[in-house]
Amino acid sequence: MQAAETLDRTFAALADPTRRKILARLARGEATVNELAEPFSIPQPAISRHIRMLAEAGLIVQRVEGTKRPCRLAPEALSELDRYLDMLRVALTQNYRRLDALLAKKAKTTR
Repeated sequence: MQAAETLDRTFAALADPTRRKILARLARGEATVNELAEPFSIPQPAISRHIRMLAEAGLIVQRVEGTKRPCRLAPEALSELDRYLDMLRVALTQNYRRLDALLAKKAKTTR
């Protein structure tokens, strides 16, 4: 999957509050689909669709263990997002430094 596609899927998956809550729960450790569905007032098939989207985005991994399907956060799940955000942080830092330099220069000329 290309980086842009990966980011698109990640952002789409993270856009939904239910999926973010599922990820927050998985940050505490592995859980089955039924365990993930417990706190929500939506049907289990809807939770399964959320889980499928998270898996397709590469944010979680799921394994089959008999009739259970434990889920956990995927290793390196957010690495592409981290790289993207780092690029934005660098650009913003550079922009602020240029603005600071411009304002300092302007302050010197108005004295």
